[in-house]
Amino acid sequence: MLKTALHFSHQLLTDIVEKGDTVIDATMGNGNDTLFLAKLVDKTGKVYAFDVQKQAVENTADRLGTAYPQASLFLAGHEEINQKLSPVEKIKAAIFNLGYLPKSDKSIITQEDTTIPAMKVVLNRLLPTGRMILVIYYGHPGGEQEKNAVLNFCSQLPQEDFSVLTYQFINQKNNPPILVCVEKK
Repeated sequence: MLKTALHFSHQLLTDIVEKGDTVIDATMGNGNDTLFLAKLVDKTGKVYAFDVQKQAVENTADRLGTAYPQASLFLAGHEEINQKLSPVEKIKAAIFNLGYLPKSDKSIITQEDTTIPAMKVVLNRLLPTGRMILVIYYGHPGGEQEKNAVLNFCSQLPQEDFSVLTYQFINQKNNPPILVCVEKK
């Protein structure tokens, strides 16, 4: 059976992330990806998770409890990755869930003016064979604009340096999410 965009994103991460790796959850939301990544990198790795909403940080902290000290949670936008990580720190993977925090204020959304700069930072920090995953939810006001900007940016990446994959169900109603995977060569 075909996987949803979310399940496929986890498969793409599982394929490359190992114990001891450093990874980023660029939009921690309710902490599901942060927890998933923390389990993959184990206690010897590092997860940096970002969100602009206090509720997201609290939800993620509750989900992690004290069992995952390898996760650092930041009440900050993903555009602040360079300010929170060591200048020389490389990463194996990053995941972005673009849109809004489920079951919260739908007027607080990710936007291209912070997402694209954060993507550039992630791509500069990626190790060879590292991956940046974007799950784009766009069925809300402002979502279509961000989706188009992200897809345009990714389609312009040089093929000598990156492979870019898109994955989407095209026969579903209500704007099914689009998964984009960028792998550094």
